[in-house]
Amino acid sequence: METTNYLLEATELLKTLIAIPSMSRDEAKATDALCDYLADKGIKYERIANNVICRGRNYDDNRPTLLLNAHIDTVKPVDGWTRPPFEAAVDNGLLYGLGSNDCGGGLVSLLQAFRLLDERGQSYNLIYTVSAEEEVSGSGGFSLMLPHLPHIDVAIVGEPTSMQPAIAEKGLMVLDITVSGVAGHAARNEGVNAIYKALDQISWLRTYKLPRISPTLGETKMTATVIQGGTQHNIVPDRCTYTVDVRTTDCYTNQEVLDILSSHLDAEVKARSTRLGSSHISREHPIVKRCEEMGMTPFGSPTLSDQSLMPFPSLKLGPGDSSRSHSADEYIKIEEIRQAIDTYVSLLDGLTLPATAQD
Repeated sequence: METTNYLLEATELLKTLIAIPSMSRDEAKATDALCDYLADKGIKYERIANNVICRGRNYDDNRPTLLLNAHIDTVKPVDGWTRPPFEAAVDNGLLYGLGSNDCGGGLVSLLQAFRLLDERGQSYNLIYTVSAEEEVSGSGGFSLMLPHLPHIDVAIVGEPTSMQPAIAEKGLMVLDITVSGVAGHAARNEGVNAIYKALDQISWLRTYKLPRISPTLGETKMTATVIQGGTQHNIVPDRCTYTVDVRTTDCYTNQEVLDILSSHLDAEVKARSTRLGSSHISREHPIVKRCEEMGMTPFGSPTLSDQSLMPFPSLKLGPGDSSRSHSADEYIKIEEIRQAIDTYVSLLDGLTLPATAQD
């Protein structure tokens, strides 16, 4: 099959997926359609809930393994769409539709690259996976699929990066912080105002800098995003809660940041989860080195992906632009899909991968 035909198949498959609403935790019908396509192409697959695993032919446990991953779920369409979000439409080389950029383009491009690379034969194993619930970091997504995977030595995640390699990614931790005060009458000088205490803490968080700075990702970022306190106008509040969005770097684990903030704040500090940590891959890895040889520029990404759930080296590399994700009238360029397929194949065909230690 010529590369042109691979592009045509990628585009048609993406149109099919756009037409099927697949918001997080509601991906079953889209996964059905993907599995139908795989079966039609003679590609064997394993389905775990709404996740899919495809192994390349001639899999051998004695060889290193490369994972190609993308997600099938989308966010809900935002207000402001001027086109039907679930109707794929091509206009002047742009393919519009919810999930086209994030990350349908990566999904279909990686799948066609998987087929091409597998047909040519490689010195490493190829595994192609599609995960659900990525947009909500849900337990029914990559985490559910992970125990079904063999040992993985390195992964490429097809998030939109304009086909530049994101060799590090910030983690995410959401903190719910409860500040206690003492109730009193607002007309008299009594009580301890929990809102004032919270505001002092938020002011400290706004300027506090963790000392270790990542050369790729910069500083750990902490942002107060929600605050609630008080019951009525004439009572000094004895309780105030606020939420902090924390974006960690490869210099700190989420637990380390949680411990540091807990020791500084006179409050109850609870993390909703610490599992979404920062991820990175060495600039000396053969995939990164070949990216640079091909003229690509490694960078650090502030946005979260399934990389945060991968206990092995990984990088993000995919068609489309991150700024289009989660936006009205989302689109991907047909040319971006073509370039992605070609780039993946050029990057990975004949590559020698090092094996990493088994757990």
